[in-house]
Amino acid sequence: MIVAKNGRGTRLDRLESSQIIRKKTGGIWLAIENWSELAREELRSLAQEGIDTSAAPDHKTIDGPEAWVKAFAKIDSDTVVDGYRYVEPSDLKDIRKRRRSAEHSYVVDLSSEDLGDRIYGAWLGRCAGCLLGKPVEGWTADRISKYMKAAGVSDLSDYLPLVETNEEEITIHRGARAWMRGSIREMARDDDIDYTILGLHLLETVGRDFRTEDVGTLWLERLPILRTYTAERAAYRNLVNGLVPPQTALFANPYREFIGAQIRADIYGYVSPGKPSQAAELAWRDARLSHTKNGIYGSMWVAATIAVAFVADDPEEALYIGMSEVPDSSRLYEAIKSCIRMYREGLSWEAALAAVQEAHGKYHWVHTINNACLVALALLYGEMDFSKTIDLAVRGGWDTDCNGATAGSVLGAMIGAKEIPSHWIEPMNDRLRSDVAGYDGSSITDLARRTADLARAMAR
Repeated sequence: MIVAKNGRGTRLDRLESSQIIRKKTGGIWLAIENWSELAREELRSLAQEGIDTSAAPDHKTIDGPEAWVKAFAKIDSDTVVDGYRYVEPSDLKDIRKRRRSAEHSYVVDLSSEDLGDRIYGAWLGRCAGCLLGKPVEGWTADRISKYMKAAGVSDLSDYLPLVETNEEEITIHRGARAWMRGSIREMARDDDIDYTILGLHLLETVGRDFRTEDVGTLWLERLPILRTYTAERAAYRNLVNGLVPPQTALFANPYREFIGAQIRADIYGYVSPGKPSQAAELAWRDARLSHTKNGIYGSMWVAATIAVAFVADDPEEALYIGMSEVPDSSRLYEAIKSCIRMYREGLSWEAALAAVQEAHGKYHWVHTINNACLVALALLYGEMDFSKTIDLAVRGGWDTDCNGATAGSVLGAMIGAKEIPSHWIEPMNDRLRSDVAGYDGSSITDLARRTADLARAMAR
């Protein structure tokens, strides 16, 4: 592969990927895919990456893979427009050249029992944060605030109560009612948790030297395609049609900087306590199946931050060190740095949230950058309080289940299971639902134990 200056891949690269599609007979194209909508999102993504899209036709004229190839072959994605100041490679070697500092590794001064409790806390925190955010996924902060007012709660220090209302804007859909206070009997199925399970299975069966191709094979073996979304579904479709990484992340995938890779990263931090560089590399190998640029960086940042959480004194330190694994010339680095700056300057959470909304509201509500900011703000302003941290992660809006899960995971690794209030844990009854083949009905305790065993083995 020819790696472009901006990390996206050259025009030649994209044509080669497309020719594989064109030559393949009997290609799989999902009936639910709307090619004109894919093209509209592609044009928006290219513009956000600083690519000149003036040569592209109207997205409404693109009605299939052949039209896609013809349309986007005209765009030179090897160069960026004048004035675009970010340099965002996707290759690991080039990413590392643009890190703020060299490889990090820290001594983990934890007993085997304490390490197990921290990893268990990370699993529980991930589940609880995800479950808190599920009923309001995709909602804005303002809409969530209106719901809370109707429910008579000033914060989310417990799972959301159900409010019966005729007001459409704040009506919880029927399928979400099992995820609310008083109705929870288990951890609901969610892709945020499915990918953590898949990562665990990958490390147990293939080992730490897994390749990106191994991740793709595991998806095809264990994950139903209709339980994938945005970038993961595009990559899955590309895998089925014979493409290989990194082309799987490039062809007809306008979601390559969305949050999907970031939500797959936690497991690599769990098994790398004190080793953020190792965690980031494992996350990169996974992420490049479906993502590029900031989509990859979000994954590396989360994995590294969790790895540091086992040794850091506070979330700010973990976030700061985690940032050092991604290019300081990237939009994500700049955005997270801004969040830390606002916290240090004493802005209120509300003021910082408004600033993030103003700066990054242009992104899709499932994009990596805006949601990563909400995770960072929640960890900073949560001030080591578990309930407050996942409360703020969800109240910020956008991809609420993902943000609650990630914030809960980081803090859970930092404080351990024993410090998580029981009202978050007990309703799940140590059971989670999953669409990963062979894992439905798994015990959270058992998954955490297996993860801790892996972490100890990898440390040896």
